[in-house]
Amino acid sequence: MKEVVLHVYDVTNSDSEKTNNTILQINRIFKDRIGLGGIFHSAVQVYGEEEWSFGFCESGSGVFSCPIGKNPMYTYRECIVLGETECSIATVNRILRELSRNWPGHSYDLLSRNCNHFCDELCERLAVPKLPGWVNRFANAGDTAVVVAENTAVKFRQAKTEIVNASRVAYRFMAGLASKNQNSQPESPSNQSRSGPTFQGAWFKNIISAGAKPSSSESTSSHDTSDESPLQNQKSAEQSTRL
Repeated sequence: MKEVVLHVYDVTNSDSEKTNNTILQINRIFKDRIGLGGIFHSAVQVYGEEEWSFGFCESGSGVFSCPIGKNPMYTYRECIVLGETECSIATVNRILRELSRNWPGHSYDLLSRNCNHFCDELCERLAVPKLPGWVNRFANAGDTAVVVAENTAVKFRQAKTEIVNASRVAYRFMAGLASKNQNSQPESPSNQSRSGPTFQGAWFKNIISAGAKPSSSESTSSHDTSDESPLQNQKSAEQSTRL
């Protein structure tokens, strides 16, 4: 059994301070005061010291990882223990590879296919409870969810546009960092095997590109211990420290 933890952030990645303040105000009023919900980013931690989530990118998989609670695009809010999974580390690796193919970055949509929807599916695959309703309530109910407050719906739509635009800018920035890092260092075999964008050397890591398929060794072997598995580094660290 392994504990599954949800990490929740306030979405404050807009270049506009006014938009960020509006989002924080929405979250304080609708989540902290009345418990309705807010505008949040979420990520799931299972095995190791990384959290897994989903975001926009122009090509390849939108599934990525970063250090726990350290996503630089947002403001960390809290963590929630969702339960314990019976999935082995090998099974979790397989699930993440499958999800990375099914969740390309270009398919991101703030209301219908966002990071919270991804985390819900990951939790379902891990056989633990899904996200609390307040985490994604605004998206689940659509724009009408914020009509409870006068003029807030218009502000939310404006914020939605700026959030998506900010995500695009952030993707180009992080991809540029990765490209600069790769040009200055010899390319490793693991990088050569991934055709999608990676953020190694920066904060983020994509798993594999959209549409990629497991190698023949993956499909023929039932012992899932190879092939640059997403959680391979975490497993080695756990073995070395006997956690």
